[in-house]
Amino acid sequence: MNPPTPEELCLGRQALTVLEAVLLAAAPEEGCALLLGRRDPWQIDHVWPCLNAWEPPLERRRRFALDPREQLQAQKWARDRDLTVLGSAHSHPLSAPVPSALDRSLAFAPTLMLILGQADGLVAPAASGGEAWSLACWWLPEQGPPRPLAWRMDDSSDVGLRCHASS
Repeated sequence: MNPPTPEELCLGRQALTVLEAVLLAAAPEEGCALLLGRRDPWQIDHVWPCLNAWEPPLERRRRFALDPREQLQAQKWARDRDLTVLGSAHSHPLSAPVPSALDRSLAFAPTLMLILGQADGLVAPAASGGEAWSLACWWLPEQGPPRPLAWRMDDSSDVGLRCHASS
């Protein structure tokens, strides 16, 4: 059974902080992670950092691959906590945060995909090494093009409660 198409994604501040740190730490290669959380409403509770397993390693500046063993570990950990693997996140150190044709072809749709990529015209955070970054959220349906998905950060310590209350 396919998950319902999300209307909006809620990220807790801690999950967002971890996500950005994991993806930026991999530069100049593409970083990657799995997104763990709940549906209805869609919320990311945890970020599962992953190593970029793309072969050959020299292509990791423009490609990423998740190790299947890491995916299985994340699924088991999430299941034990009544969470679900909602999708993946990765960085585009050399391009905009838009799913490439390869990103789309390797994804198991329908799925959620977050991309941290180059953003033109933005003031760069000091921690990013002088480059401006933008986080974009995408829904990849089984058929058709990726759909941009609205997302918001929630400051509360109980993200699930807050995301539910504002839905």
